Amino acid sequence: MSYPPQSPPPGYQGYPGYGPPPDHSNATLIMILGILSLVLCQILGPFAWVMGRRALNEIDASGGTIGGRGSVQAGYVCGIIATVITVLSILVIVVVIVATVVIGVSADTGS
Repeated sequence: MSYPPQSPPPGYQGYPGYGPPPDHSNATLIMILGILSLVLCQILGPFAWVMGRRALNEIDASGGTIGGRGSVQAGYVCGIIATVITVLSILVIVVVIVATVVIGVSADTGS
């Protein structure tokens, strides 16, 4: 008696131990966002940070069936650095504006 062919269950990755696992679907995107956030547009930093954290959690929960941890971690760290630089830049701008206003007000009052 022959049985009809069956398709593998959803999420089936094949036999373990035969080559590296496939990279996370967003690994390259996260790395590109992280690099661009450092080089061109720091507003992309929080996106790389959040997406990177989520992807790292998914990679850790996969039990080794999802790879690309190095690319995701690189984008994640670049996103953190770019976000910190952005926040510090905004703080410096606010301090300069407040100092300018305070100096301008004290110059007008003659103090």
